[in-house]
Amino acid sequence: MTATLTDDRASARSKPQAGQLPEPPPDLRLVLPSVAAWLGVLLGTGSAALGAGTAAAAAIGVAGTVLRGRRQRARPRSPSWVVVAALCCLAAGAAAGALRVVALRSGPVPALAADGASLRATARLVDDPQPGRSSPGRGPAREYVTMTLELQDVLARGRRTALRTPVLAIADPSWRHLLPGTRVELAGRLSPAAGGRAVAAVLRLRGSPVVVGGAGRMARATEPLREALRRSVADLPAAPRGLVPALVDGDESALPEQVREDFRTTGLTHLTAVSGANVAITLAFVVGIGRWLGVRGLALPVLGAAAVLGFVALARPEPSVLRAAAMGLVAVAGLSAGGRRRGVAALGAAVVVLVLVDPWLGRSYGFALSVLATGGILVLGPPWRAALGRWLPRLVAEAVVVPLAAQVVCTPVIAMLSNAVSLAALPANLLSAPAVAPATVLGVLAAVIGPLAPPVARVAGWLAGQPAGWIAAVASHGAALPGAAIAWPGHGLRLLTLVAATAACVVVLPWLLRQRWTGVVITLVLVLALVRPLPRPGWPPERWVLVACDVGQGDALVLSAGSGAAVVVDAGPDARLVDQCLRSLGVTSVPVVVLTHFHADHVDGLPGVLDGRRVGRVLVGPLDDPPGQAAGVRQQAAASGVPVTVAHVGEQWRVGALTWEVLWPRRVISAGSLPNNASLVLRVRAGPTTLLLTGDVEPEAQRALMATDRAALGADVLKVPHHGSVHQDPAFLAAVGARLDIVSVGVDNDYGHPSRATLRLLGSSGARVERTDDDGAVAVVREGDALGVVELGPTDHQTWSRR
Repeated sequence: MTATLTDDRASARSKPQAGQLPEPPPDLRLVLPSVAAWLGVLLGTGSAALGAGTAAAAAIGVAGTVLRGRRQRARPRSPSWVVVAALCCLAAGAAAGALRVVALRSGPVPALAADGASLRATARLVDDPQPGRSSPGRGPAREYVTMTLELQDVLARGRRTALRTPVLAIADPSWRHLLPGTRVELAGRLSPAAGGRAVAAVLRLRGSPVVVGGAGRMARATEPLREALRRSVADLPAAPRGLVPALVDGDESALPEQVREDFRTTGLTHLTAVSGANVAITLAFVVGIGRWLGVRGLALPVLGAAAVLGFVALARPEPSVLRAAAMGLVAVAGLSAGGRRRGVAALGAAVVVLVLVDPWLGRSYGFALSVLATGGILVLGPPWRAALGRWLPRLVAEAVVVPLAAQVVCTPVIAMLSNAVSLAALPANLLSAPAVAPATVLGVLAAVIGPLAPPVARVAGWLAGQPAGWIAAVASHGAALPGAAIAWPGHGLRLLTLVAATAACVVVLPWLLRQRWTGVVITLVLVLALVRPLPRPGWPPERWVLVACDVGQGDALVLSAGSGAAVVVDAGPDARLVDQCLRSLGVTSVPVVVLTHFHADHVDGLPGVLDGRRVGRVLVGPLDDPPGQAAGVRQQAAASGVPVTVAHVGEQWRVGALTWEVLWPRRVISAGSLPNNASLVLRVRAGPTTLLLTGDVEPEAQRALMATDRAALGADVLKVPHHGSVHQDPAFLAAVGARLDIVSVGVDNDYGHPSRATLRLLGSSGARVERTDDDGAVAVVREGDALGVVELGPTDHQTWSRR
């Protein structure tokens, strides 16, 4: 969340000026009740029985505390009433959560989902369909939409039932145009919902929607405004064209996937979702115009309330939007007269009300980030601003402190979500902050004016696109920095370490910021870490032969070919990740890039290999499938002036001390996945080490390889086919007889890779199994006749082992 810290009574110095009062301490009396209410809904939504028990225990505690106070025949001290309020909130939250869970689990839908039943039904859309894209795996990535549906009339197993049950629906993009409130007839298959979700089941829809009822009144009223906004930016480049609607009303339907990824890397994702900052900006603009027009007295808060209601209607009154409206009002209240003291109390009250009205918000990471960011700005902002104000101008100190306070307190939660800590978040938020308000305000004007005066709206839309383009450029350049993000698993001991470090920052930063030179040193260290990441001891390891880069769900293998040179086999799904891997290895020259097949998880990272390196040629297989991906590879190579060569079975290649032979594909196999079974299979020799690199070949191709030349398959190191999926031939793995098996795979991928059965099969041979999801980048090294392994780890941890 972004806001502006303004409090005329607060001093920019550590000592108040003459005639000024010191900043009052925050009113923390509602902190404990709000935390108790939050804890209560977490317990209640996790288990109805646990919630009921917690509510009962808290009620007993309330009664005991009150009776004790009466027996003392004296007015209980203030802390006693804080405890009573906290126990009441705990009981209310647990009861509210338990009641919601009972409501979701009642009725026939959960039982049908447990059996994977199919159904036909009439349903109502609760929210806007949200676009998504599947991870590349068995085939190219596919687009889909998700939405919440309220099932109203269900026909399953010959029985028709009238109900009102929410489900999470997954459908093809033909559902994207539907508006909230629309009634549809549908068919699909149910499956159980993950725990802690505000739906009774997951419904995978078949076919296109059959509309039987129009959209809701509010959606019909606001859709012309949203459509006018989209039309007003239609002539802008792709990034600002998609970003302006996302800033104004949370509409991400036209936001390019690359922009989404850049925003995730640089900590700017909060800008593309409706947040308290949007509400605060809109409210400040409307109230400012009202004051300029002479609106005074009670009319001013009425105007502000109307502005908030209008914004909520434009962005749809969904739980996340209502939460954003509450956080925006809290920020405005806390940053007005009364400042820090009033703001913290308002935040506590808002948390209690929101989690009791909608207990599922308590399980929302977005809600947690909003609360933490708002609280950080209110509590930490004024003293940090005063510390910086000792040697920086007030406006500069204010601009630094707002994103810094929000980012510090949110860092542990962000790590839980992304398994990374973004070093680029602070400078990216600082640089983009001045552009957020004009882009938002101009976008709102384009939406409001559009239905009445489209030409004027287009001017406003074009003007909004200029600051939006700046934000997109900041995100793009920030994400491209080598040290933009540090991998950091958001669980276990490492998460606790991060929480402890965050607490230490909260304690130490005011003292550090107060000193001019320590502030300058901190800034320089951050800049250096972004531009040139600190070297990792032991990486790259000496005498490395092969590195399996940690590129998520995909393959990217690097074979050492001499000082600064390497052969790259596959490029993974993400250009930045493969580029970072190559940079960490000091690779500046790539004589050959081998792409085993054209699935996105093997070729989408190619621009990261080509960028800033001398690349000799791209070697590909004979099957151009998927055709779009194959054409994209050739276009990228041509744009970089790199020739593309088709490899053929029996060819032998040499680069430096590396030699390899192409073993497959000898023919096209129609069974299984056609592109996977057409993967290039290479037998590589690097000195005394033999490696078998297998792409994604499946059992059909594996058996064909054994039938052709079983003896040629023997190797010291095996890159396990298809990310360790269940599609393996045990005889093939036995024929390879590798001492080291490497599985290149992404954390928590959608495909269940690697398969437990495959891991058991690999382990039964006595071979060592390395996985990039658990171990990070994996390097194979040679020490004389010994084969060694270096694991970079999910962060910067290395472990050695020798065989």
